[in-house]
Amino acid sequence: MEPESLLGEDIRLPAGRVITADEAGGGTRPLWLSDGPAPFGLWGRVRAAHARSGLWPLLLEPLDGEEGFRPWTSGESFGTGASRLADHDPAAVLARWWDGCASVDEEDDMLSAEERLAVTAPYGAVWPGLAPGRAPAEDPDALAAEHADAFLSFGGEARLGLVEAGCGAEALAVVGWSGPANHDNDTARIAAVVADWERRLGARVFAVGLAPLRLSVAAPPAALEEALPIAAEHFAFCPDNVWQGSVRDLVAYAGHLVGADVWTFWWD
Repeated sequence: MEPESLLGEDIRLPAGRVITADEAGGGTRPLWLSDGPAPFGLWGRVRAAHARSGLWPLLLEPLDGEEGFRPWTSGESFGTGASRLADHDPAAVLARWWDGCASVDEEDDMLSAEERLAVTAPYGAVWPGLAPGRAPAEDPDALAAEHADAFLSFGGEARLGLVEAGCGAEALAVVGWSGPANHDNDTARIAAVVADWERRLGARVFAVGLAPLRLSVAAPPAALEEALPIAAEHFAFCPDNVWQGSVRDLVAYAGHLVGADVWTFWWD
């Protein structure tokens, strides 16, 4: 990968390199990584040039308290590529995850049936299906660029990563991001759901770390009744957002989604 030649002379990249075999556990990987923190404004400029370059920008977060820049230089970000994004129907993937998280196993479950079903009320154990799509209230890519810069403004050590991919969801699959491995170890299934949110709700991937994933959302739900089925999707996608979050049921979680144009997921 030669990102400078793909992007053209009008976009100047900071110093960086393609992750090498020794760093990535064997074989040159399809990821260019800046040597230092990502500059303000560069995410948006690279995204705007995607049609000609084929490069998708990601703000890559390191694992706190670790030497180096884990997981991006340690080989942990590169999965086995068990499947492809196109192999998966996002509705079927979410339904299967929901069944695994919402079903009651009275013998082995730490929660009682009543406690578990209270978390997923008003749906109980029944998968409600996908939420309807919504028209974006603003340009999804411009919004993502704003949130990328806002994220950088909080400090931290996020670097710029460039991946040859058609969209942010595909970029996650291309680099084999393994953050949700305890939930599902095939990144392509995760990516298939994110790609559906890109189409259906104007979502864009702008930052990712070993555990967190950050999306901007140009068509967030405007009312609680719109947010509830989206909350169910979030629970199936990342149950830790509910089980280990500040709210422990879908109705309360849905309330936080109303008007929220950034979604953050974190898998333990």
